[in-house]
Amino acid sequence: WSWEPLLEDWSWEPLAKHRYISVKLNSLLFLSLAGERTDSHSDSGKTPSGEPETEMSKPARHHCSQCGKKYTRLWNLKRHERTHTGENPFQCCQCGMSFTRLGYLKDHKRTHTGEKPYHCSQCGKSCTQLGNLRTHERIHIGETLNQCTKCRKRFSSSEYLKIHQRIHSGDTPYNCSHCAKSFTRLGSLKRHERKHTGKKYFHCVLCGTCFTELGNLKKHERTHSREKSSFSSLDYLKNNKIIHSGVPPYQCSDCGKRFSRLNHLRRHERTHSGEKPYQCSQCGKSFTQAAHLKYHKRTHTGEKPYRCSHCGKNFTMSCNLKKHERIHSGDKPYQCFQCGKTFTQLGDMKKHTRIHTGEKPYHCSHCGKRFTSSGDLKKHNRTHTGEKPYHCSQCGKSFSESSNLKQHERIHSGEKPYHCSHCKKSYTSSGTLKYHELKHCN
Repeated sequence: WSWEPLLEDWSWEPLAKHRYISVKLNSLLFLSLAGERTDSHSDSGKTPSGEPETEMSKPARHHCSQCGKKYTRLWNLKRHERTHTGENPFQCCQCGMSFTRLGYLKDHKRTHTGEKPYHCSQCGKSCTQLGNLRTHERIHIGETLNQCTKCRKRFSSSEYLKIHQRIHSGDTPYNCSHCAKSFTRLGSLKRHERKHTGKKYFHCVLCGTCFTELGNLKKHERTHSREKSSFSSLDYLKNNKIIHSGVPPYQCSDCGKRFSRLNHLRRHERTHSGEKPYQCSQCGKSFTQAAHLKYHKRTHTGEKPYRCSHCGKNFTMSCNLKKHERIHSGDKPYQCFQCGKTFTQLGDMKKHTRIHTGEKPYHCSHCGKRFTSSGDLKKHNRTHTGEKPYHCSQCGKSFSESSNLKQHERIHSGEKPYHCSHCKKSYTSSGTLKYHELKHCN
């Protein structure tokens, strides 16, 4: 037997090559010793009673000194012992990741090559691993074992179902020891912690640049190959064809809107059905998307992980931080095509264009009055309900609008941010300043 052809075919790193040869020699040694023992017994392959010897009938002679687990074969024990020693002799020559078994390395290498050798005979879907194909095939036979009662998604084991159900319940048992973030999966936590530790396991073999995520390494590798028109997976290729054809294949039966991905259509359909499968365990509020539940939970925890580098203000969502930063930069990327007025936010621009079109899509169910924005309708509805959700922490006075509360709080703080450009007088509100400036004009 020779391993030279295999080593020539694979672009092994020196360390990986050395480890592979060592493991292969050990395997051959175990096989040769096993052969000597077999030859020394005349009744080899039989039990003392003369019955043919099977795996189940073989005595478990090999014990793990660490945990006491028993094995019938020595090489199985050696493989098990790596879970205690942390030894990973099989190393990927592309990204440097190491594995305890050669089979795990083979599965991993497919993430680089994009190879999916296991094909579904019914629909043609391809998978990187045989286990994933078996899980997929259950969809065709209609097996409902380990099915989520909320969204009907199916899983190969009860453990995976439990992990998935945390999306609906909002349960995040894995907490980061560095910050306040928590996660539904241990793998997600480990991936996140690399941002704090700075550990970068994935490195480019061409230029040595290191990355915390395998996906980021793959994106980077394309900058070397310059294969801008090629794709790492069939899914990406399909999506690219959809972009060029201009006709997304998934259409909503209610409104006719089209989507390039099935999960995007499913998410959109909830806006028609009213289904909200993601529920907050603290207040019972439900949401159409898992991300919306995640952001909502921060209103309970008070977590605001996104901080403005200019003024130190914190936000619960990254998009809100980006909107806020435009106040400092003065950037107004959204322009009205009718009058040329620019805005920091897309929503403000849309609301403004309705002044030109006269459109008022939001109407009051109490009096029939119409409004250009949902925010204006909410404010108006409070005149009917009498709701005043904004309370002063100093005197307890309540207000229907947050702007009125802010203006009121200046009475307590003494803040007067609006200054007259003609004299040195200051005021708590812009309306009072405008009234004062009229005196100078007169």
